Amino acid sequence: MAIVEMWNFTAETAPNIDLTGFKVEATDGDIGKVDEATREVGGSFFIVDTGPWIFGKKMMIPAGLIRDIDLDTETIFVSRTKDEIKNAPEFDEERYHDQTYRDELGSYYGRGAMHGMDR
Repeated sequence: MAIVEMWNFTAETAPNIDLTGFKVEATDGDIGKVDEATREVGGSFFIVDTGPWIFGKKMMIPAGLIRDIDLDTETIFVSRTKDEIKNAPEFDEERYHDQTYRDELGSYYGRGAMHGMDR
């Protein structure tokens, strides 16, 4: 998956749907709820509040990792395991809009493409 594609929605979603509060599922289980979501061209992502799963931390996930969205159950399904998300670069409240930080995150998640998890 190219880094640019990683930051774009690939799952079909209506542009006016607010994903805040949606449940987020990794390939192997629940990881939390969407705290914030953006639809920036070439820079879309969502922030997941992991709750008790990893002690209330937040994780930033590029929109291109969404493999499906179920609007009926308000659930987003991502194409990574819980461990892969847990081991991602730590969410940085100060830097998450910086291109450098996004490049680090994109590079980390881009390695998952080797495992055939991307569409």
